[in-house]
Amino acid sequence: MAMFSVLVADDHLLLRETLVHFLGREPDFQVATAGSLSETLERIATHGVFDVVLLDVVMPGMQGLAGVAKVVAANAGGAVVVMSGSVQRSFVEGAMQSGARGYVPKTLPARALAEAMRQVASGRKYLPVNLYSDVPVALPPRLAQLSPQEARVLRFLCQGLSNKEIARELDIGEVTVKTHMRAICTKLGARNRTQAALIGTEQLRI
Repeated sequence: MAMFSVLVADDHLLLRETLVHFLGREPDFQVATAGSLSETLERIATHGVFDVVLLDVVMPGMQGLAGVAKVVAANAGGAVVVMSGSVQRSFVEGAMQSGARGYVPKTLPARALAEAMRQVASGRKYLPVNLYSDVPVALPPRLAQLSPQEARVLRFLCQGLSNKEIARELDIGEVTVKTHMRAICTKLGARNRTQAALIGTEQLRI
């Protein structure tokens, strides 16, 4: 089993400990923490490159995109994923241009976050599809026929969530999720949800 080193850089102790708790339960993650930009840079210098640095964009010392660029440069060879409770589309675009490999909202479920970290550590990029109304993400041509809600369902499906978990995340009924799933399979030409997830995972590699 491949092991991934993750640095959780966030100044909110409770959130940081929560993230460490959930990610630390995954058998393929080794997790370290930092609470400021200076501490993040120090951790990287001491440890060496992390597979993924999960970077809070408003912790002490960050100064916006300038801080993102510093962490990207320090962790060259690894990935940086910016994290925030609320962020503008322009900031996400700027962070990606600065070398970040993705963005995750702090509301992302723990299970989905772990899958996002694996995706990024494996060399791909991660952006949530329509999870934030101010950070729209263009869908690949094959997925463009999906409605916004179907795209949300597919994203969660690709992250390994069950119908019940998807229903809870989207605050809809499980029957509705199954209806969306049938529509997704029809539009993608998939025989079942497993094949739909395989198609979605391939198409959503940004």
